[in-house]
Amino acid sequence: MQRRVAIWPFRPSDRYRRNLAEALRTETVGGVIMLLATVVALVWANTPWASSYDALRHFEVSPSWLGLGHLDLAHWASGGLLSVFFFLAGLELREELAHGELRDPRDAALPVIAAVAGVVLPAVIFLLVSRGVEGAARGWAIPTATDIAFALAVLAVTFSACPAPLRAFLLTLAVVDDLIAITIIAVFYTDELSLWPLLLGAGCVAVYGLLQSKGVRTPWLYVPLALLAWYFTQRSGVHATVAAVALGMLTSSRETPDERPTNAESADHALRPFSAGVCVPVFAFLSAGVTLGGGALGQVFTDRVALGVILGLVVGKFVGVLGGTWVAVRLGLATLGEDVHWRELAGVAMLAGVGFTVSLLIGGLAYDDPAQSERVTTAVLVASVVASAAATAVFRRRVRVRRREAAAG
Repeated sequence: MQRRVAIWPFRPSDRYRRNLAEALRTETVGGVIMLLATVVALVWANTPWASSYDALRHFEVSPSWLGLGHLDLAHWASGGLLSVFFFLAGLELREELAHGELRDPRDAALPVIAAVAGVVLPAVIFLLVSRGVEGAARGWAIPTATDIAFALAVLAVTFSACPAPLRAFLLTLAVVDDLIAITIIAVFYTDELSLWPLLLGAGCVAVYGLLQSKGVRTPWLYVPLALLAWYFTQRSGVHATVAAVALGMLTSSRETPDERPTNAESADHALRPFSAGVCVPVFAFLSAGVTLGGGALGQVFTDRVALGVILGLVVGKFVGVLGGTWVAVRLGLATLGEDVHWRELAGVAMLAGVGFTVSLLIGGLAYDDPAQSERVTTAVLVASVVASAAATAVFRRRVRVRRREAAAG
């Protein structure tokens, strides 16, 4: 009898796969993987083999029968893989509306007002700084978005004793932020609109929502509908992530009599490891590889578009989120949680300047010029690092203060 020889030396057990999936469902692990993918891209793009990185990014995968035009790997990552991330953002928004901070209008007022202020002020700062630069205005939305995964990962690592209301505030702020960002993408970054594909995509989304409302549970119906909705939306000229958010928000979170997981819980359980371990890191890897040599990095601080992005994320987000929160509390429109301090809210407001994923996406949509797009990408990376470092300093200090208070009390 012949002995079998394993072709692949490592065959992960079911237990290993389950543990890996559970790890990928935590914000910290997902954020670390995304950061590692970004570092690999930056290192590769700044080596003598940088041309191979560019060749990989621009490797075209666009079968003519799909009718989607010329799409390279970078476009598939931003329009395809990132749709999974936005589907999960839609799920989170649905959860917040049904059971979370957005369920009660008065409780929802604080993060919603902060999110709106944190969108408006960065856009204003960007427009003021880049004023007079031809074509610059197309990028006004780049500094308006907060990266959920990155921000929550920084919070989890630097402020493990974070009070639940503060984490809920950041999560709700980021979800509302993403909803505003995807609305901006749909309205302002759709250059050409094809009506029939759009109607077919909307029809697929409507059928998906109807089946969800009827309590249908089988994924064999939902997966094809979701793929068709994505395809027709992409063909219509509207960014396909818009359809992804709509599908996520329509996924039912209604409890079942037999206490089985809801459709939303099942979808989140199945897709979150894939999003955190594959979709977002691959997008980061294919988007973040920019030249960081002295000359290239120096151009970021002399280019007013890039400066507008940095100031919008670092200054605009901080002042907008914290100022919006202060105004809402001062006017009696909302109240602060019992265990939330203004200095900790200041840290969260700084963390809102981490605009990684959605900012890179909007930057890619805003500018066709590769040089300008690369400077914007570098600006987003610089701003995200600065915002993370500032928030980390605040949170580390708050950890020491809370420890002293606990020891004294």
